[in-house]
Amino acid sequence: MKSKKELELFLSKLKDFENKEIILEQYTTPSNIAAEILWFAFMNKEIKSKTIMDLGCGNGIFGIGALKLGAKKVYFIDKSDEAIEIVKNNLKNFKINLKKCVFIKKDINDLRKYNVDLIIQNPPFGVKREHADRDFLEKALEFSAIVYSLHKFESKVFIEKNFGGKLIFRFKFPIKKSYKFHRKDVYFVDVGCWKFLK
Repeated sequence: MKSKKELELFLSKLKDFENKEIILEQYTTPSNIAAEILWFAFMNKEIKSKTIMDLGCGNGIFGIGALKLGAKKVYFIDKSDEAIEIVKNNLKNFKINLKKCVFIKKDINDLRKYNVDLIIQNPPFGVKREHADRDFLEKALEFSAIVYSLHKFESKVFIEKNFGGKLIFRFKFPIKKSYKFHRKDVYFVDVGCWKFLK
């Protein structure tokens, strides 16, 4: 990948969920947002030749992007069978070396200890299951000294008081109509991306 724009274009071609599970808050990270975060980490020399974890990987946009930027190995972790299958199909469709990938279908609470160089995640925002985003962040900080994590911007005070971290991006995160209770075609959520260092 020679530019952030090229990365964004590639990521926009990844297959998404067909049947989203509302309790898991399966809202796929848009390609422009994923590219912004990945390129930032790449320019900070945190991806190339590193071991990466895409925690709650969904369609694998962060992990696959990391592989395209030269990651040595990527752990794709999600509790959803469909998510893991979508990631595998995306990797095969774009002829990405599966030997660099580890697929783990588990709830984050059932994971054993891992040590990776970097975690990039878009956890559930905690709307359907309170504190789900906090649980993901706590787990990520057990596994890596560097974590990039997306959270609702309204959680800023809580996140920075309890976990530290530095806000590096603020996005209007589009959520397309995907459940029966959605009335608008697109909702925009005020979301921040924090970088955490141990």
